[in-house]
Amino acid sequence: MKKAKDALALQNTHVKLLAFDLLSLNQSRFPDTTTSFSRRGIPIARVETVGTVTLRDLKHEKFLRFAVDDGTGCVPCVLWLNDGASPSVARRRRHDLATGFAALVKVGVVARVRGRLSRYKGAVQVTVSDVVLERDPNAEIFHRLDCILLARNCYNVLPSPSSTTPPPP
Repeated sequence: MKKAKDALALQNTHVKLLAFDLLSLNQSRFPDTTTSFSRRGIPIARVETVGTVTLRDLKHEKFLRFAVDDGTGCVPCVLWLNDGASPSVARRRRHDLATGFAALVKVGVVARVRGRLSRYKGAVQVTVSDVVLERDPNAEIFHRLDCILLARNCYNVLPSPSSTTPPPP
């Protein structure tokens, strides 16, 4: 039971990852039949990254495609904007938020991006749920240090779901 809990520990949280780690995630199918991504056998659905916006491409008010470069690679991101005509109040609110986020994303700004992992044309991308501009000049280096510490002390110590040996003491 403990192994199953550990394996799902990162499933519903925004995992802080550097671009090289994020871009090397494996796509897997897990018992609940949802397509997911994994790092060392541990399922990951949501991620957080910080970096400089290096590409911005708005497509006909339907979506904004942009890339975030953290120094280890460029993370492709997509922000969907096409819920504006929906009769659902929740979807219109989501559209208003997404439109606000799209206005914040400019080439050269440092942004913190959170979202769900997805795949487009065989490559991993982040389907954005929120964007925050970072005004602290140290935000990128703090994020990088957080990623390194979390990888060492948290992500790498969880046993993979397929392992049968107990973790070291």
